[in-house]
Amino acid sequence: MSDSLPCQLYLISPLETGGDFAQQLRKALEAGPVAAFQFRVKDIDPEEAARLAAPLKSICDEFDVAFIVNDDIDLAKQLGADGVHLGQSDESLKTARTELGHDIQIGITCHDSRHLAMEAGEGGANYVAFGAFFPTRTKETYHRPELDILKWWSAIMEIPCVAIGGITPENCRPLIDAGADFIAVSGGVWNDPEGPAQAISRFSAILESR
Repeated sequence: MSDSLPCQLYLISPLETGGDFAQQLRKALEAGPVAAFQFRVKDIDPEEAARLAAPLKSICDEFDVAFIVNDDIDLAKQLGADGVHLGQSDESLKTARTELGHDIQIGITCHDSRHLAMEAGEGGANYVAFGAFFPTRTKETYHRPELDILKWWSAIMEIPCVAIGGITPENCRPLIDAGADFIAVSGGVWNDPEGPAQAISRFSAILESR
């Protein structure tokens, strides 16, 4: 993940990644550029998580897409993932850096807080994530940042910022214009009525037209 490029797409998995999901992911990545893919599952056995994640990481490697593990430092280490994404209630940034080393990307959820973002940046995070910017059914949210937080961050910090929460091809433009380095999408791709590949194509057209 790089902060030297125009805004890029950061794809987050649905909670269900079994069945034919690997084929869905491949079709999505074939449809347009994706900078990173986050493997996000909840409340499953560690061995099952690793079994589900391994083929998805192989597909991401094939497409040169950074593979990020949500909340699980041990799984990230086991898979040789490119990064780990941590929430405010997950294991600490310092612990993750000690466990994973300095070549691993570490992202931190900062909700709508400038203070948390500054702490993460000063603590060595590779990116910070703000959200949810729009209503979302992907996860329960309690924070609703304003676009100004993206403008503020991009003006003072070189560390990339990710905008997340209810983002679709129809509402993403203001986030891009405000300075988001990445837009993180899940339901906006996997729940698209025309299919994930069509959603990726529409996002790509918007990002490329910036």
